[in-house]
Amino acid sequence: MKGFKKHRLARLLALLFTFHFSLLTSSAQGWPENYGGVMLQGFYWDSYKDTRWALLEQQAYDLASSFDLIWIPQSGSCGAQSMGYDDLWWFNNYNSSFGNEVQLRSMIQTFKALGLGTIADVVINHRRNVSNWVDFPKETYNGEDYEMLSTDICSNDDGGETKKWATANGYSVSANTDTGEGWDGMRDLDHKSENVQRIVKAYLNFLLNDLGYTGFRYDMVKGYSASYTKMYNEDSKPMFSVGECWDSSNTIRKWIDGTEKTSAAFDFQFRYTVRNAFNGSNWQKLSQQNDGNWPLVSTNYENGAYRQYAVTFVENHDTEKRANAPQDPLKKDTLAANAYMLAMPGTPCIFLKHWQAYKEEIKAMIAARKLAGITNTSEYLRYSSPNITTYYAVTTDDKLLCVVGDEAKLTPDPGEWTKILSGHHYAYYLANTMETAWVNKGSGTYSEPFDVELKAVSNTDDAMLVYTLDGSEPSATNGTQAHSGTLVHIDTFSPASSQQGVILKVGLLVNGVISGIITRSFAYQETSSEPEVVIPDFCTVADGEVCAFFEAPSFWESTICCWAWSDSPSENFTGGNWPGVACELLGTAANGNKVWKWTWDGKKQKGSSANQPAKIIFNNSGQPQTEDLDFTQAGYYNEEGLQGVVTATAIMGPRSQESGDRRQESGVRSREWYDLQGRRMNGYPTKKGIYIHNGKKTVIK
Repeated sequence: MKGFKKHRLARLLALLFTFHFSLLTSSAQGWPENYGGVMLQGFYWDSYKDTRWALLEQQAYDLASSFDLIWIPQSGSCGAQSMGYDDLWWFNNYNSSFGNEVQLRSMIQTFKALGLGTIADVVINHRRNVSNWVDFPKETYNGEDYEMLSTDICSNDDGGETKKWATANGYSVSANTDTGEGWDGMRDLDHKSENVQRIVKAYLNFLLNDLGYTGFRYDMVKGYSASYTKMYNEDSKPMFSVGECWDSSNTIRKWIDGTEKTSAAFDFQFRYTVRNAFNGSNWQKLSQQNDGNWPLVSTNYENGAYRQYAVTFVENHDTEKRANAPQDPLKKDTLAANAYMLAMPGTPCIFLKHWQAYKEEIKAMIAARKLAGITNTSEYLRYSSPNITTYYAVTTDDKLLCVVGDEAKLTPDPGEWTKILSGHHYAYYLANTMETAWVNKGSGTYSEPFDVELKAVSNTDDAMLVYTLDGSEPSATNGTQAHSGTLVHIDTFSPASSQQGVILKVGLLVNGVISGIITRSFAYQETSSEPEVVIPDFCTVADGEVCAFFEAPSFWESTICCWAWSDSPSENFTGGNWPGVACELLGTAANGNKVWKWTWDGKKQKGSSANQPAKIIFNNSGQPQTEDLDFTQAGYYNEEGLQGVVTATAIMGPRSQESGDRRQESGVRSREWYDLQGRRMNGYPTKKGIYIHNGKKTVIK
C-alpha cells in the first residue's frame, strides 16, 4: 500500500520458534525481549464446568497449536467453590473447584510437553482465614512448616476493624501499615514481615519447581509495594511475570519501574482504547487513546520502551458482561478487536470466551501474526481515514497490515500487499516482499472436514504453489501444483485416524525454485468431549443390596451425605433429617477424586412397600449438593449425574458396539444390560440407543 514507510526488520521464523521453545526450558525474568508468543486467558468468571483441569488437558494439542502460554485460575483449595481469589491453601491442598492435584499436575505436564507454558494466578495481596479473622492454615512442605500468624496482617487492614477484633480477642496484628491499597474482602498481608516473605518465596518456588508452572500472573499488585514483586521474582526466577496493575498507564509504568522491570503488566489502557473505539464504531479513537493515557504499546513512551512489558487484552473475567453485573464489556465487533490486538506489538492475551466463539478465525490470525514475525517490541505505523466512521489501519514491521472498520474502503496496492483474511470490520494483508505461501486455516483440531485456501504472497505475478498432504517436503517434482486461491479439501481424517491427522505443507514456486514453505497440522477431535468416567474396581454390590456410589468433586472435602426419597407414596430412605446419612468412603478413583458409597439400612421414614427410592441427592455434609437425581440401583454418580451402573467386577471404559456384535466379556454378571433408568434388560438390547453394560455407557448402533 502506497504511503506506508518501509521498516525492514529481518526475523527468521526458525529462530523465532527455537526461541519460543527454549523459553520453556531456561530461566528468565520479567518478560523476554522480542517475544513472539500469544497467551490465552484459560477461564472466565464462574467457568467451573468449562475449565476443569481434565477438560482443558483434552484440548492440549489444539491450544498448543496456537498459544504459547495459558493463564489458569488459582489452583489451590479455597475451602469451597471459588474462582480462587479468596485463596486459603498454598502447599498441602490442591482440591480446587477445577479439579484435584493429580489432574492439575497431569494437565501442566501435558501442556509443557507440547510447548505450552502454564501461568499461575498468584494471589498474595490477601489471604482467607480458616475459622476467625486472624488464623491461617498450618502447612508442611519438604519437612518445613509454613504458617502465617495474626502478626502477619497489616495494622490498618479493613480500616482498622481487624485490629479491633484481634485486640478484643487476645490477638496482635502487625505494627506495619499496608504498603499499597487496602481491600476489605480478606486479610491484607504485611509484606514487610519476614515470615510472610519466607512463605511467599517458598510458595512461588513450589509452583514453579514442583507443580511445573512456567510463570506468574500476580493479582491486585497495587495492594502492596512493587519492590516485593521484584524481591519474589528475583528469588524464584519465573520465565514470565505479569501484574494486574489496574490503573492509568502512568501508574502502570511506575509499577513496572518499581519492579525494576522484573515483571510485565497488563496494558489496561490498550483495552480501554479498543473498547472506546469499537463500542462506538469510532475508529479514530484507536489513536486518541483513553483520557490522555497511552497504551504501553504506544510510540508515546520513549519510542516504545515499555512494549516489551505490555500484555495486551480486549476482555477479561473482570470486564466481561455477567448476568447480574453489567461490568464494562466490549459490546460489538469482538472478532475485529482481536484482529487489531493480534496485529499490534506487545504480548496479546486472548479471552477464553472469544476463543470459544471464534476459534477458527483466531487460529488463522495468530498464524498470520507469527508468520509475519510480530513480537512484543515490533514497530508499527498508523494509517487512518479522515472520516471517523470509515476505517483505521496499522502496519506492523511492514509485514502485516490490519484494517478495522469498513475494510472495503481501503484497497491496498496489490503489487505490494496480498489479502489473506477478512471478516466483519477487519481484514489482514501480508507484504508481497515476504515471498511465502499462506494457508487460511491455523493448525489444531477440527471436528468436521473443511476447505483451506492457498495463497501466494509474492512480488512475482502468477507465482505458483506446491502442496503435499502427507508431511513430505514440497518441491518442483514432489506435490501438487496449484494457483493462488486454490481450495484444498481436508477430509482424510476421522475419529478412527485421530492420532494421525493431516500434515499440509505448502511452498511458493517461482522459476522452478521452492521457498516460503509453511506447515499446518490438522487433527480430528470430537466437540464437547467430556473426560471419561472410569468406575473403580473397589466398587462392588452384594446380592440384594440397595446402594449407590458417588465420586465427589475435588473441593467437596467434608463427609459425603446421602438424601434419598420417594414422593409417591411419600417416604424417606435416609432418616428424614437433612443432610441425610453419612456415606462410606471407599477409596480414590484414578483421577484422584474420592469415591463414597451409600447403602440403605432397610429403614424408611414412613413404612410402605417400596424397596428402593425414586430420587437421590449427594451433598458435602449439607452444602454444596447435587441436583435431584433419579435413583438407579447400584448407580455410579458424580456431580453431573449418573455415569454408570456398578456390577460385582471392575469396569472398563465406554465402547461402541454394532447391534450384530453379540460378543460378551468375561466376568461376573457380564451379560447384564440396563437402560438409563437402571432397569435390567432381558438379554442383549434389540433397539439402537445408549445402555449400561459392564457398568459403563455403551452405544448400540
